[in-house]
Amino acid sequence: MRVKVRHSTEYTYDQAVSRGLQKIRLTPKNSGGQTVVSWDTGVEGGTKELSYTDQHNNLVELLSIAPGTRTVTIVCEGEVDTSDTAGIIGQHGGYAPLWYFRRSTPQTRAGPRVRQLVRDLGKDFDDDPSRLHALSALILDSVSYSTGTTDFATTAEQAIEAGQGVCQDHAHILIAAARLMGYPARYVSGYLMMDDRVDQDAGHAWAEVHVDGLGWVGFDVSNGVSPDPRYVRVATGLDYGEAAPISGIVYGGRNESMVVQLQVQQ
Repeated sequence: MRVKVRHSTEYTYDQAVSRGLQKIRLTPKNSGGQTVVSWDTGVEGGTKELSYTDQHNNLVELLSIAPGTRTVTIVCEGEVDTSDTAGIIGQHGGYAPLWYFRRSTPQTRAGPRVRQLVRDLGKDFDDDPSRLHALSALILDSVSYSTGTTDFATTAEQAIEAGQGVCQDHAHILIAAARLMGYPARYVSGYLMMDDRVDQDAGHAWAEVHVDGLGWVGFDVSNGVSPDPRYVRVATGLDYGEAAPISGIVYGGRNESMVVQLQVQQ
């Protein structure tokens, strides 16, 4: 399948920015059953200083914001060919060693609620994929999908306590639980082509777990499936912070507003 994406993010500041630096992780990966046909990232109100490949094989572009700027617009668009791999990405690659993905972070630390989820899951499974799909279903049953109830800093424990969250929270919970069970696990940011709409409010997120004999396998808790050709993988990391599409720091500007426009279609 060929998936076409156009993603625009506009930041507006109520006062002029004195200086700023942002990391952009918006270029899809050429791996895991997908091939980038064309892709371009443009910037208004800032300057691309350099780009590099990080420890997760993410293409990172550094953007500087000049003094006096009031509006910054980042637009990426392109096409990606995807294939159905049943969610299996394959063997590990990148500079980060596999053991690195067993590390917890503040957002993915396994506390009493994550530990209870793992106990509730039990151990009566034929294989690792069955166990992990059951974990995904248990998380969705425990934490319903609901927008506006959490934010980028919400931890896995906090989302379970609230009983609701979004795809980012579901991914963090699965990652925390999988690591507790001994699996390497990571966060994925990307895009999902929806069947009923082209325009979307935001990108998507899911988790990948490394399974012996299969390599990395994707699990989208929010939709109860492993990624199929509708999914486009962009960036991976230990948690949202290492895979965020745009992150950074801005001095001055004070109050910031953000407008996102996203279209994903075949």
